[in-house]
Amino acid sequence: MSIFRKAERRKAKLRLAITGPAGSGKTYGALQIAQGLRGRIAMIDTENGSGDLYSSICEYDIMNINAPFDPRKYIQAIHDAENEGYDVLIIDSLSHCWISEGGLLDMKEQLATSGKYNSFSAWSKVTPIQNKLIEAMLTSKCHIIATMRSRTDYVQVVNDKGRTEIRKVGLAPVQRDGMDYEFSVVFDLNNEHTVTVSKDRTSIFDGKNFTLSAETGATLLDWLNSGKDIPDVRELNERKQSIYRAYLAHFNGSQQEAQNAILAITQGRGSKDWTADDLNNLQADLDTRSNSSEQLPRAV
Repeated sequence: MSIFRKAERRKAKLRLAITGPAGSGKTYGALQIAQGLRGRIAMIDTENGSGDLYSSICEYDIMNINAPFDPRKYIQAIHDAENEGYDVLIIDSLSHCWISEGGLLDMKEQLATSGKYNSFSAWSKVTPIQNKLIEAMLTSKCHIIATMRSRTDYVQVVNDKGRTEIRKVGLAPVQRDGMDYEFSVVFDLNNEHTVTVSKDRTSIFDGKNFTLSAETGATLLDWLNSGKDIPDVRELNERKQSIYRAYLAHFNGSQQEAQNAILAITQGRGSKDWTADDLNNLQADLDTRSNSSEQLPRAV
């Protein structure tokens, strides 16, 4: 019995990061995309109430996280958004729980200067908190859009008129190294509000430069919904039990005969490993076994 299964893309929730320097339009762009994703929108605002400034764009609800920016506040807010039935959650911004007061770097520094840990061993206490935050985002029932500040630098460029000018550019996001790899899509904004794409598992935006809009969100939603349905575990288990009872009934309660018939259809897989296709095949077998005078109850 193989432990592998056929690869298939399934329906999913969005995991999007938007990075950029101050003033590049991260919050505005996140709200534009959230509109295209449709549904109820919530925002975690760590920017001193600046999230309220965009209320004319669309309807959304907001909660504020103030210092200390303990990542566990973010985790609780993510769970609260799920429990309250929001469809889209904007985290604006994810940089605060890394670099600001009470964030992970601050936690690590306090541990390192406490005398109980050195600079290296302090990470053993901090990293699990970071991992729980990542897990909360990746497993959330909401679409997650997280903004992250980019470290900035100034470079000389030649403009379209052939003149040299100084331009501010964004570099790596302000978060722990590798955080951007946790997302399915990463949009990098510049100060002209133009997007370049540094990561795109959808392959929709590769090589494109564009501005963020509700259409961007709608395009992402179409892709997210184009995969196969994710089976509901509880529904799947109920259907398994119903089908097994139907086989028992067909073989007059003989467990051995029922199991032999089932194993022949599922190629020896136990019920724990039955797929939706297995269940459909089992139901078809039951329907074939039933005769015209005595139709078995359909297992659903």
